[in-house]
Amino acid sequence: MLDRSLFARRERPLGAAPTSSDRARVSPAPAGVRLSLRVRGAEGSSRLGLGLPINRMSADGERFSARLGPDEWLLGAGEADLEALEAEIAAALGGRFHSVVDVSHRNVAVEIAGPDAAAALNAGCPLDLGDAAFPAGSATRTLLGKAEIVLLRPTADPLYRVECWRSFAPYVHAFLVEAARTA
Repeated sequence: MLDRSLFARRERPLGAAPTSSDRARVSPAPAGVRLSLRVRGAEGSSRLGLGLPINRMSADGERFSARLGPDEWLLGAGEADLEALEAEIAAALGGRFHSVVDVSHRNVAVEIAGPDAAAALNAGCPLDLGDAAFPAGSATRTLLGKAEIVLLRPTADPLYRVECWRSFAPYVHAFLVEAARTA
């Protein structure tokens, strides 16, 4: 078994201070674990969200499940929930061939909320983020400026979660802060 102590969490690259404008608020998301799950034809655990259609997500508290492709999911949970999440995956998939990779050390999340959150995102994201095209429960890979991101919309509120690689986090955060100021 992998010794997780070798991957101690590093200092968060964005600090903890949110940045606000009157109509959009950009803040680092709480720290957590993220697992990349690859499995073909997964059905089963509704808690894991394995029955979701492609580009859809489900969220429950700190946990989320986003189906990004025919055999690809991004699963997230609070830091203390890692072993429970791994046990649920093992129970849901049984002896089926699958791959689970802990990408917690790679990913960072930024949240943007408020009435102008979609407009700020659209400063660098080519997607239609209107309620009809990107409703609550949507999830997709896309671009924000020059960075590849995973964009999640967990609720009907104007709240978006932007997952990106740690090395792109300062760029993504600064991009969203500037876009929020001018949106």
